[in-house]
Amino acid sequence: MSYIFAVANQKGGVGKTTTTVNLAAALAAQGQRVLLIDLDPQGNATMGSGVDKRLLKTSVYQVLLGLASLAEARQFSETGKYDILPANRDLAGAEVEMVDLDYRETRLKQALAPHGADYDFVLIDCPPSLSMLTLNGLCAANGVIIPMQCEYYALEGLSDLVNTIKKVYANLNPDLRIIGLLRVMFDSRSTLSNQVSAQLEQHFGDKVFKTVVPRNVRLAEAPSYGIPGVVFDRSAKGAQAYLAFAVEMIERVKTF
Repeated sequence: MSYIFAVANQKGGVGKTTTTVNLAAALAAQGQRVLLIDLDPQGNATMGSGVDKRLLKTSVYQVLLGLASLAEARQFSETGKYDILPANRDLAGAEVEMVDLDYRETRLKQALAPHGADYDFVLIDCPPSLSMLTLNGLCAANGVIIPMQCEYYALEGLSDLVNTIKKVYANLNPDLRIIGLLRVMFDSRSTLSNQVSAQLEQHFGDKVFKTVVPRNVRLAEAPSYGIPGVVFDRSAKGAQAYLAFAVEMIERVKTF
């Protein structure tokens, strides 16, 4: 049975895609069988995994609309060594087209159901909004990983996201829970960052991952080469943090 985690935050630019891609590659490096699902019409996780979104004939769009199976649409990321269900701009149209479909919130969950034994981890990169796509990701997932910057506005967005997760848990997915909060783009020299980090630990306790991902130029450069940061420069501080995060995730799921 696979662990299905949605990487979500309603605030944009907080490192969701960077986290999803690098965690997938880091887990694969630990010998785990990983599927990354790109649910963002921008297709950044797809490009960051070395798959050209402009050349896709089949993507997550067709899977959600029932026009293709997951097995037909998935591809292998040669750079990250994991499977990916890719996305491109077509996915933006799925929002409208899914409105009139039956079981519109659980179509991704249905597509994943036959593949429970194929993977150890399934990571879903959700778009930065509470949309039908994000709802599909949350309904398919066992838990949510929340990457966040240690800034004031991030705290405000976090309360909104927690409320959303509670609503999905109550109405659509009773298996859903918060797996943990990951502090990303962390600047240890900033007093505010350290204050917000301390507040998170005080309020959420062991829900806050021990791993802290620092700001890192090499992580930011890697997507332009279509290579996950942990492969692009394994020695970089950011890459080392995500490799440590993968080990922490493997340990954490043992307690489920």
